[in-house]
Amino acid sequence: MVALIGVILGCFVASALVTGAYWRYAEIRGLFDHPNARSSHATATPTGGGVGLVIVTLSYLVYLHLSGGLPSPAFKGMVGGAALVAAAGYVDDRRPLARTWRLLIHLVAVAWLAYWVLGGIGLAGFGPWGGVPLALTGVLGLVWLINLYNFMDGIDGLAGVEAVSVTIGAGVILWSNAAMTFTPVLWCLGGAAAGFLVWNWPPARIFLGDTGSGFLGFLLGAMVILTVGDGGITLWSWAILLGVFVVDATVTLLRRMLHGERWYEAHRTHAYQHAARRWGSHRRVTVAVLIINVLWLWPLAWLVSQIQQLGIILTTLALSPVAALCLWLGAGQEENSELTNG
Repeated sequence: MVALIGVILGCFVASALVTGAYWRYAEIRGLFDHPNARSSHATATPTGGGVGLVIVTLSYLVYLHLSGGLPSPAFKGMVGGAALVAAAGYVDDRRPLARTWRLLIHLVAVAWLAYWVLGGIGLAGFGPWGGVPLALTGVLGLVWLINLYNFMDGIDGLAGVEAVSVTIGAGVILWSNAAMTFTPVLWCLGGAAAGFLVWNWPPARIFLGDTGSGFLGFLLGAMVILTVGDGGITLWSWAILLGVFVVDATVTLLRRMLHGERWYEAHRTHAYQHAARRWGSHRRVTVAVLIINVLWLWPLAWLVSQIQQLGIILTTLALSPVAALCLWLGAGQEENSELTNG
């Protein structure tokens, strides 16, 4: 445990320092995200700050692999796919990529991960479904996770808080189950995300950008596949831990589709965006999500890992209030007011 806490602290400090250096670089080079009709901020702010957590996390994965702490197939699948997604995101932050190209790159990255997982590790933890059909479903699910993380990165601090709470929560469950293979990866990612939060906490001095949001979505999805595949944690636990982002993004998408709207275009109709306008604050929403994750979703995610036969019941219990809250806040419904920073 002491060593794992050291991983968190080391990645936290390194990420904060590298993000700070990039913040200065972005200001000098004029790499700003300028507000528009679909923005959640009112002033031009440096973007692409996810570079820091990308560099720190990938560097740690290299170290972990070279020291014998990370199996080669998992290392190759994660690093290759995550680097590709992050590189595409960095290009998109500088000069927007066409939607088709982004989707194609995400598919290639996920297929790369699937190739190494199926060929070198396997998915025994998924039971009889751990073969090609599951791999195909996983490819689509992981592409969705990459994009929904981008959708949910819309107010200050939110994406970072979600990454920290999800990775630390999953890491604790793995540690309690003595499944240590991928725990250092999770806790490094959580520490790096926390380091980024030093600069992104409301009011944000720099934004994550597609560089970081896609990277986080990919690695979280990779962790779902790898940790469930080796039996260290259940898929139910992951569904609960990721509940806030998955439910908000999915409810919003479905409602926009039902209303006949162009769901694939940028918008400000997620539940968290409605909440930020209603409360007049990014900080309040981000803190509220942290509270929901820690006090509600963490305990139920741990419980379902201990009583797996109640998976459907406990997951429904965990996510139903989240879905109800999203609907109450108006997820997927259009708005006319402006968001407030802070």
